Amino acid sequence: MTAARRERLRTTVYSLVLLALFLGLWQTLAGAGGKGGKGAGIPGPVAVAETAWHMLADPFYDRGPNDKGFGIQLGYSLMRMMGGYLAASVVAIMVGVALGSSPALLKAANPFIQILKPVSPLAWMPLFLYTLKNAGQAAVLVIFVSSLWPTMANTAFGVATIKKDYLNVSRLLQLSWPRRFFLVIIPAAAPAILAGLRISIGSAWVAIVAAEMLIGGTGVGYFVWNEWNNLALNSVMFAILAIGVVGVVLDFGLGRVAKLVAYTE
Repeated sequence: MTAARRERLRTTVYSLVLLALFLGLWQTLAGAGGKGGKGAGIPGPVAVAETAWHMLADPFYDRGPNDKGFGIQLGYSLMRMMGGYLAASVVAIMVGVALGSSPALLKAANPFIQILKPVSPLAWMPLFLYTLKNAGQAAVLVIFVSSLWPTMANTAFGVATIKKDYLNVSRLLQLSWPRRFFLVIIPAAAPAILAGLRISIGSAWVAIVAAEMLIGGTGVGYFVWNEWNNLALNSVMFAILAIGVVGVVLDFGLGRVAKLVAYTE
C-alpha cells in the first residue's frame, strides 16, 4: 500500500470515528432531554433521519404560503443568494482591480473600506426595506453586501502582487486595456480572486438564511423560523443539517475551480 493510500485510509477512519462520536453525543443529549418530539428536548438522530426521509420523499409540493416543500424553499434561497453573489462578484472584481492597480487609490479608499467592512450585512436590512419596499430585493442586497468585501480585498491583493514583468511585457506588446485585463491581470490574480470568491459564497450562504428569518415568506431561513414556531424541532434539526450540506457543496465546487486556476512560478 502506497503512502498516499495509507493517508487516505487513515483520514477516512478518523472521519468515521468522529462521526460515530458526534452521533453518540447527539443521541446522549437527546436522551437526557427526553425522547425527541415537540417540547421534549432536542430530537435524536433517528427522529431527524425519519423527518429527513419524509421531507426528501416529496421536496417540491406546494400547499399554500406556509406549507411548501423543502426543495422549493431551498430553491428560493439559492436564487436570492446567487443573484446577490454574482452581482457582488462582478463589482468586487472590477473595484479590486482598480484598487490593486493604484497604490494611491487603495490608500485613499482604505479608510472608507475599513469603516464599512465590519458592519453586519443585516444592519443594512431596515434601510434596504425602507428604500426598496420589497423584502425579496432587500434580501438580495444583503447578500450583495456580505459577498462584496472578501472578493474585493483578495482581488486587490492579487492584482497588487502581480509581477511587474508581466505588466511591462503587456505594455511592450501594446495590448489594449481590455486585452490586458483578460489576458494578463485576471489570469495572474486568479488564485487570489478565487480565494475571495470562496470566502464570499460562504458569507452569502450564512447571510441569506438570517435575512430570510427577518423577511419571511419563502426560503430556508423562513422555513427554519416557521418550523420553530410550530415547535417542529425535528424539521429544524433537519434544516440545520441541510444548510450545512449545501454550504459544503458550494465551498467544494469553488474549491475545485480554484485548483484549476492555481499555478506555480
